[in-house]
Amino acid sequence: QVQLVESGGGFVQAGGSLRVSCAASQSIYTTDCMGWFRQAPGKEREGVALIDNIGRTRSADSVKGRFTISQNNAKNILYLQMNDLKPEDTAMYYCAAGWCSTVCAGGSCSPAIPSAERARTDFPYWGQGTQVTVSS
Repeated sequence: QVQLVESGGGFVQAGGSLRVSCAASQSIYTTDCMGWFRQAPGKEREGVALIDNIGRTRSADSVKGRFTISQNNAKNILYLQMNDLKPEDTAMYYCAAGWCSTVCAGGSCSPAIPSAERARTDFPYWGQGTQVTVSS
């Protein structure tokens, strides 16, 4: 059974930074992809950033250049460094583990950020979430 526990959310002013973390159980090695998703009140859950088992990453266009996903060497802690935060980044942030599809362009490949519907099947393991609130 894969267990994921997020931490590090909080309240920050626009333009500020936060880092959220996700501690994963050893059985995470049965999956090949981890990622961060977020859900704002009244909105569908959306993919924010993914990292696969060989370290390839992809970020959503809405956070590109501001958010960075990474893992520790043991690959059992997942991070999301969030810089230049905006009020529209306010959401519950979830860590998830599962299996990624791959998208290739220009000779390089990276994990594909799934739709909300696809995420429910491709990512069977989810944490409880950590709240990030950005004030204007």
